[in-house]
Amino acid sequence: MKMKFVFAAAACLMLAAAAFAQDKAPNFSGHWELDTSKSKLDERARVQAMGLDVTQTAADIKVATKTTRAPRPEGATPGGQGGGGGMGRGGGFGGGDNTMTYTLDGKETSIDTPGPNGPIPVKLKGKIDGGKLSLSRSSTFTGPNGEITTSRKETWSLSADGTTLTGRTGTDNAARNKFVDAGLC
Repeated sequence: MKMKFVFAAAACLMLAAAAFAQDKAPNFSGHWELDTSKSKLDERARVQAMGLDVTQTAADIKVATKTTRAPRPEGATPGGQGGGGGMGRGGGFGGGDNTMTYTLDGKETSIDTPGPNGPIPVKLKGKIDGGKLSLSRSSTFTGPNGEITTSRKETWSLSADGTTLTGRTGTDNAARNKFVDAGLC
């Protein structure tokens, strides 16, 4: 009888530990490099390389993006949707290099990002749910043809071994970008 009780107690502890491990939020911190061979990128973005430096705490996640783009084809005119491309941190005006901090409580925060005609207000939202990170951003600004509103949604997930970050962008999660841990953090 005593042996059955000890076995039952040990089984309960193991199940509780397993449940606790599953509830632990993933940590996306690290330096990640875009694997262009495994990513679906719009050719117009001209992305040659992209790196993400991610710092995550219990309260927020900070994403710094650095993008290298191919030169515009000869005769192409600047304009359109700008840089775009890759995990949604492109500023839309070519470079795509910036830093954004999202709170992880699902509440909206606002920041200003530089634009060609002055600061552009950007609304950010982030939340971890079910082992995935959901990020969204939206902005409204005045362009040469009037008011423009942009929005971007992303869902991030980590591979089981934590070495691959997969980001899906858009409302239908059609674009898939694969980042690999660069081992620099």
